[in-house]
Amino acid sequence: MIRFIIVCICVIGYLILSIPILLAEWVVGKFNRRAKDISSLRIIQTVFKFILKVTGADITIIGHENVPKDQAVLYIGNHRSFFDILLTYVLCPDLTGYVAKKEMEPIPLLSTWMRYLHCLFLDRKDIKEGMKTILTAIEKVKSGISICIFPEGTRNKGTDELELLPFHDGSFKIATKSGCPIIPMAISNSAEIFENHFPKIKPCKVVVEYGKPIYPEELSREDKKRLGAYTQGIILEMLKKNREMVE
Repeated sequence: MIRFIIVCICVIGYLILSIPILLAEWVVGKFNRRAKDISSLRIIQTVFKFILKVTGADITIIGHENVPKDQAVLYIGNHRSFFDILLTYVLCPDLTGYVAKKEMEPIPLLSTWMRYLHCLFLDRKDIKEGMKTILTAIEKVKSGISICIFPEGTRNKGTDELELLPFHDGSFKIATKSGCPIIPMAISNSAEIFENHFPKIKPCKVVVEYGKPIYPEELSREDKKRLGAYTQGIILEMLKKNREMVE
């Protein structure tokens, strides 16, 4: 429980103490939007790295060199833990917005930071509003901001992490309409940090693997039609390969 309490203090304490930082970032953004964006990115990455250290997780990163450094991408990953965001965000080389559920938007300070970081809020119950969010994500990618989405649509709470939920095809329009590559991410054993023994946070082994970029325009017609299933298959193979590393 001690780790859980420390993490809670870190998150709540930072959100409260960061109010002056938010104001300072807002001022910087009035003069140099890029400087403000990068500053916000690095600040939150530092906070996330500290929280991950508190958890005691032994994190192995594989294939991060597959992430292009000179263009925006669409990150696609499996999702089993709240810590998936922290595990992957600390590795983003440049501006990256995450697609989050609409229910997070009313949370004070947290949602403000999320907007600073180009995060988008997806209404999963309203198809029309959901499509607007996807269109906004497409525009962000075109402007050079990467997007990360977990296309299972919700956190997978199944007992076997190899049993992935279906990937929602709408997520992949961000890549096909913007022309950016897809970076598949396989996150192994992240639920063991917290969710598998709530409310305790326990040290464990976690593997985050980045697959080679997928360029939709280079795929066969059949694979293009089933881009969600195609990407899911690649992630599943990485999860299978890395299973022994976390057992």
